[in-house]
Amino acid sequence: MHSRRDALVMMSLALGQAACASSARIASNAPLQPWAPYRDTIAIDGAGGLMLGFIEPDDPLVAGELAAARASGLTGVVLTIAPQGQFWFDDAAIARTRANLEKWNAIIARYPEHLLAVRTGADLTRARAENKLGVIFTCQGTEPLGEDVDRIAMYRELGVRVIQLTHNRRNIVGDGSMEAGNAGLSNFGRQVVERLNAEKIVVDLAHGSPRTMSEGVAASREPVLISHTGCLALANHPRNTSDATLRAMAHRGGVAGIIFWPYLREDTQPMAIDVIRHIEHAVNVCGEDHVGIGTDAGIAPIERTSEFETDNREWVADAVEEGVFQRGRPADLYTFIPDLNTADRFATLAAMLSQRGHADARIAKILGGNFARVMSDVWG
Repeated sequence: MHSRRDALVMMSLALGQAACASSARIASNAPLQPWAPYRDTIAIDGAGGLMLGFIEPDDPLVAGELAAARASGLTGVVLTIAPQGQFWFDDAAIARTRANLEKWNAIIARYPEHLLAVRTGADLTRARAENKLGVIFTCQGTEPLGEDVDRIAMYRELGVRVIQLTHNRRNIVGDGSMEAGNAGLSNFGRQVVERLNAEKIVVDLAHGSPRTMSEGVAASREPVLISHTGCLALANHPRNTSDATLRAMAHRGGVAGIIFWPYLREDTQPMAIDVIRHIEHAVNVCGEDHVGIGTDAGIAPIERTSEFETDNREWVADAVEEGVFQRGRPADLYTFIPDLNTADRFATLAAMLSQRGHADARIAKILGGNFARVMSDVWG
């Protein structure tokens, strides 16, 4: 499914880039004023990406990707290098993961004026000061470990700083969100969490089943992330997180990032106000120190051409068949927020939150300060 998603984004990039913005208030047409502190704020997308890994260095699209990275004003992005929902249990998993890491390290080295490899909390501070996008490597699933927890140390040496325990399906660590069995963490999964703590790699519980998430929170000695999710109390979808788990995660010092996918609603396409609803609910449940943003989308905006719309509808139909989206939803759902379809969407969202009365200090925490705190504390 993810390869199809990658193709969708690639096609949209090839066709061009466009942007749109909207007002923040539901019942007001008041003009949206820029949030002045943004350029001095550490902003981190807890689950995002660049298409630089899918295009050749001499491709004209490279300039657009780098321009979007700069325009975003982001300090950091948690970028997936493996395995994105695929079962990588064989020996070749190590080779594929290492190859992806080497490729991305080469990309970062190729564009030193735009990108910075993040290994420590100090690197986040440096990225903000130098107006660069810090790249934080993650694995969306522990399949590349096989049955060998010693590989965790190897991946840390190669630059991985966040590891997500499961994707949607079951693996040998635990159940993903789409598994009806809801079996939670395995004994091996508890060993993995313990070793991740020891190696100073952040544990990410996104995509986990309810038991996997709650047991992961309890098993970890360090604060955890739920890098990209929504609030189950607002939209009943397996990818969303219950208030009880959000509270437990916050009690242990963790952070949950609000996603930009259609999980934020059960009926129509989510818009910016739905992102805000989930942020505000999470703040009410967890407190402002435990909420962030994990878009699960590329940084560059998407142009909604007729070609894109056709391919997107096919992808949505496949996603419905796989249970990713509920039946009866619109055929033109998008895995981005239409009225936040700009590279500088974090700045726009900050302005919306400010207009709704949120204090600057709270907004800065939500944009990335909370993620930065957990990452810096765990990384040491």
